[in-house]
Amino acid sequence: MATSFIAVIVILGGLIFFHELGHFLTARLFGMGVKTFSLGFGPKLFGFRKGLTEYKLSALPLGGYVQLAGESEEEEDEEEFPEETLFGERPAWQRILVVGAGPFFNFVLAFLIFWALLLAKGEPAMAPVIGQVMDDTPAKVAGLEAGDRVLSINGNEIRTWDELPGHIRETGVKPVTLTVEREGEQLQFTMTPKVRTIKTMFGEEVSVPLVGVAAAGEQMYLPVEGTGAIQAAEITWDQMNLVVTSFVKLVERILPAETIGGPIFLVQAVHEGTKAGLEYLLYLTAFISINLGIINLLPIPVLDGGHIVYFILEIIKGKPVDERWRAAATRVGLLLLLTLMAFAIFNDIRRLLS
Repeated sequence: MATSFIAVIVILGGLIFFHELGHFLTARLFGMGVKTFSLGFGPKLFGFRKGLTEYKLSALPLGGYVQLAGESEEEEDEEEFPEETLFGERPAWQRILVVGAGPFFNFVLAFLIFWALLLAKGEPAMAPVIGQVMDDTPAKVAGLEAGDRVLSINGNEIRTWDELPGHIRETGVKPVTLTVEREGEQLQFTMTPKVRTIKTMFGEEVSVPLVGVAAAGEQMYLPVEGTGAIQAAEITWDQMNLVVTSFVKLVERILPAETIGGPIFLVQAVHEGTKAGLEYLLYLTAFISINLGIINLLPIPVLDGGHIVYFILEIIKGKPVDERWRAAATRVGLLLLLTLMAFAIFNDIRRLLS
């Protein structure tokens, strides 16, 4: 478990560093002054100063920050920074880009991890091998057996298991012909799917045509097309869409609030990842990075998304949002985040006890 805890620190530290690096590089790109680049919060453990910027490693590793010159109207010790380098003096669109660069870098990191894994091993997929044939189903009546490898459906080649249900749903309740390989021999079976009600990964009930087979779960890798960059981008987008959909389902209460996990759940996930191997751990890191980026884009005042909302309102109104209103909203946002964190930890403890 100690190894898993170290892995959590390394993974989170890397993700936070990349996030803050996005803020830092974009601010520097626009010529803004940077006062501090800190990995972690609290007392400084190690640091150095280069130019007008202090770089430091702080005691509490679960976080980090980039402090820009002129970021707050209450700061008065900005004499060493020229006025044109102050964050607050820049157009709102530049501030939006600086704030949004942190989450964007998290998405870029996920893309780079997926890309590296694609180049190393190919695109992961589930082989179209039948692991179970359900009783009293079209597949059972037709004669399909566990171990059959599906080659095609109605003449359409099947490369991965995910392609099989897609073709069946497109066909509906019309007869389909599956060509399978069994012990080196090709066989054909014709059956008519039946509409059944199933639950999606989010717990929603949907009615779909099924033939009654389950995958064997055999892992395979597809060759990378070209440089693999497009495939990596597609995987990143799919995972981003999955995370956003999960948030929406939580708000709609389709996903129960008990599924929210906190730091203990994260340690457990990384612990399982370290046992599963480097490849799985890297996929988990990319997924956590996407989660971190999307969470930071939520329109909560203390998060990057909240600041982006302020700057958009400034563009619409033609003047900055009132500082007193921002301070009040920040307190509410901080209270909301602390409440969510406490609830997540409560869920973690409840899962451990059960």
